[in-house]
Amino acid sequence: MGRYFQSEVDINSPWYQVLAAFWRRYPNPYSTHVLTEDVLYREVTPSNRLLSRRLLTKTNRLPGWAERVFPAHMARRVYVLEDSVVDPQTHTLTTRTWNINHNTLMTVVESCLFEEDRSRPSWTKLRREAWIISTVRGLARPIQEFGLVRFKSNQDKAVKGLEYALTKIQTEDPPHLHGDQGESSEKHKLLPPQAPPTSTQKPKHFV
Repeated sequence: MGRYFQSEVDINSPWYQVLAAFWRRYPNPYSTHVLTEDVLYREVTPSNRLLSRRLLTKTNRLPGWAERVFPAHMARRVYVLEDSVVDPQTHTLTTRTWNINHNTLMTVVESCLFEEDRSRPSWTKLRREAWIISTVRGLARPIQEFGLVRFKSNQDKAVKGLEYALTKIQTEDPPHLHGDQGESSEKHKLLPPQAPPTSTQKPKHFV
């Protein structure tokens, strides 16, 4: 059945700052396992929602016992797709991420909701859910347990990385959320040569 993780965090910053920090959170000293990021697709809908799909490349070191079981040449990088929807009317940012390689070993699907706290507009609520699934016969349970432990560790680092980006933003001029700021507000990096082919066509599904 896989493993499930859920957490809720209160962030002591207004939603518009958290949104700006989300796009600028890499690189940071807490997420050195994130190697590259690139935008595959972006659109502003007639209802003024921003849809984005990005490709992230992360390191994927296996635990010692797994390295003895699986081939030594297994890739140490994992490619992750991130779909996001920014709704300026409801002050929400919804994201969904999942790995597109190593699926035979383990699949991790994460869903996040960043939402303005209506009772405290200067705060933002973050709700995070994750599903860790493995179908490796005889090893599914330990793989899922390892995946859950690693996910918890990485999500703690992700929160610290977001706080790091927030601190940088709060010491700078107020962020501009309109106009042609896309290139300056987000780091665009070339993908490594072994990255899978990408498409500029509109994805069929968004969160």
